[in-house]
Amino acid sequence: METTNDFDVIIIGAGAAGLSAAQMLGRSLRSVLVLDTASPRNRFAAHMHGILGGDGADPLEFLARGRAEAEAYGVQFRAVGASTVAETATGMAVTTTDGTTLTARRLIAATGVRDELPPIPGLAEGWGRDVLHCPYCHGWEVRGSRLGVLATSPMAVHQAHLIRQWSEDVVFLSADAGPVDDAVARTLGSRGVVIEPRRVVEVTRNDAGALTGARLEGGQNVPLDAIFTAGELHPNDAYLDGLALERDEMPFGSFIRADFTGKTSNARVFAAGNITSPMANVPISMSAGTMAGSMVNMDLVTEDFDLATERIDAA
Repeated sequence: METTNDFDVIIIGAGAAGLSAAQMLGRSLRSVLVLDTASPRNRFAAHMHGILGGDGADPLEFLARGRAEAEAYGVQFRAVGASTVAETATGMAVTTTDGTTLTARRLIAATGVRDELPPIPGLAEGWGRDVLHCPYCHGWEVRGSRLGVLATSPMAVHQAHLIRQWSEDVVFLSADAGPVDDAVARTLGSRGVVIEPRRVVEVTRNDAGALTGARLEGGQNVPLDAIFTAGELHPNDAYLDGLALERDEMPFGSFIRADFTGKTSNARVFAAGNITSPMANVPISMSAGTMAGSMVNMDLVTEDFDLATERIDAA
């Protein structure tokens, strides 16, 4: 059956994963459309780290360069999101947030996740600056400082262990981790991590907006220079609900299941980046996008040969 789609591939999301997939597909001479809402997860940070050859890059400038590279290979972009996705006889139909319906032979979902922080006054204002989640991304910049680890679940105990690598002055704000048992308290205390069980009611800031500490129930203030915490992760995948894709239940939530190539339980739908791998950093997301783009091209190559064989057989 001949295809009559608008594009070979529609990529939803223009972060590190989506742009990497777009570049691979553009270089493969595929017609590609990327839907870009210009809201990458790391837009709150001024710099990215742990990226070989790109350490310290501005996240938005990094993505702008990636977009320009993809455009040089003929990849098209539209400043809209996706509302719904449905399967057609020859591909996928995407209805965008402006009401347009576009079709493609394959779809790559790369819309990442959003972070929901605890509703503590003063916390969200510093997200990506002095309220942090990844020590590999931000630990060097606050090394040796007064650091707090704000628990959002019992898993925060592991974060408290990890943060101690970057500073000798660490306070574990443990209220939402539940009671800390004696063995854990002994382990943390062995390297000087202080456990503070009282609940944080406010993150305090000076007149310039810089974090100064955490105010506890009862009014005491713990002096701090930065806080590490783990927000609740929500995958940006509601537009895929109609496809009933298989999911993996993880400690961080429910995420679309995809194999190492990015293929989901729907053979025409691939996924890459945080939308399927919530702990992936920028380099890992780039790698996943590169793999997904390459595998989608190979999938289409196979289909192109199948269609050509059908035409010969029908002649």
